[in-house]
Amino acid sequence: MAYIEPAPLLDKENPFEAMMSRFRTASQILGLEEEVYNVLKVPARQVIVSLPVTMDDGSIRVFEGYRVIHSTILGPSKGGIRFDPHVNLDEVKALAAWMTWKCAVVDIPYGGAKGGVACNPREMSAGEIERLMRAYTLSMIDIFGADKDIPAPDMGTGPREMAWLMDEYSRTQGMTVNAVVTGKPIVLGGSLGRTEATGRGVMVSALAAMEKLKINPYKATCAVQGFGNVGSWAARLLSERGLKVQAISDLGGAYYNENGIDIEAAVKYRDANKGSLEGFPNAEKIGSGDILTLPVDLLVPAATEDVITGSNAGKIQANLIVEGANGPTSSKADSVIYEKGISVVPDILANAGGVTVSYFEWVQNRLGYKWTADRVNRRSDRIMKDAFDNVYKTATEYKVSLRIAAYMVAIDKVAKTYKYRGGF
Repeated sequence: MAYIEPAPLLDKENPFEAMMSRFRTASQILGLEEEVYNVLKVPARQVIVSLPVTMDDGSIRVFEGYRVIHSTILGPSKGGIRFDPHVNLDEVKALAAWMTWKCAVVDIPYGGAKGGVACNPREMSAGEIERLMRAYTLSMIDIFGADKDIPAPDMGTGPREMAWLMDEYSRTQGMTVNAVVTGKPIVLGGSLGRTEATGRGVMVSALAAMEKLKINPYKATCAVQGFGNVGSWAARLLSERGLKVQAISDLGGAYYNENGIDIEAAVKYRDANKGSLEGFPNAEKIGSGDILTLPVDLLVPAATEDVITGSNAGKIQANLIVEGANGPTSSKADSVIYEKGISVVPDILANAGGVTVSYFEWVQNRLGYKWTADRVNRRSDRIMKDAFDNVYKTATEYKVSLRIAAYMVAIDKVAKTYKYRGGF
């Protein structure tokens, strides 16, 4: 199976190649046929658009936008829209493929997609962002659809932007189409429980893994890198379940308290301090990289890609890593961590709580009926726990890491579905 040979990775990992190296390994262990491998390794569709937008000063600026549909084998494609200066096609391709595996591993009937616009929303007014989002929506009018491709928020976008997307799309259809996008405001058909869903999934995954590793949550310590939506909710929910969160960090710095940090106080401080932890009291400021190497039971990287690399993986002291961010561990670091005996619940499993509740939002929109927060949480917790048990069983059976096992579960599901559908 020569086609599975991994390509050499650069020092700063190309995110698509990082995903592909895991995909190759899992495919090799599964004995995936070359035909199916070749179908699954490439995106089904890649769209690049130019978006002229009138800025507040009257000038016209042209932005570049992307939408990559990796797969529609399991169902309509699903994935967020990222507004970030560093958005590029390779990153969007990798994130779209990750969405395919993420939906498959938690057994949701979606394929994977991702979108993005290279822009800096922090330097744009609300009016400029709105005009950009509406322009992007119009450029993707043949791509988006409640049964075709369903976007959602990602880095740099949120419920407000999804409301504009839904409105612009609905105008072209001559009717309100709630189900075309998820992550909307509650009043526009958003789901209860969506805000905390990804962080909640991290918590469920962490507790399930701790049970297997026989780590008592009431005696366990934890460090959470990244204190945005995912990290702060994961820290809050883990703290509520008995863990002592000793360290948290964001762009404003990393803060450590051996006796545990009051997470509610940290959230209030961040929200009152323009979204930054900078100057957070009642904790000692430590180096931003040091939070990854603290002697804790659980490490939750919930910030950005490639924070655990070949150069710092050997210094990690945690017994368990649960990935809240997409791609926080480089593929070069995988073998180092595995050889150290550290268990890693991978991103495509650990942070799939978000897409699970996005799926619930879409279901509610299609039904025209709202669920209670309790029903949403109960059902998402069950899906996350079942997915973890399935991945753990595969890892034990094949004697591989949880990451490779998660890819194996996902690839096997998509490959079998492809075969049942008769290929193309």
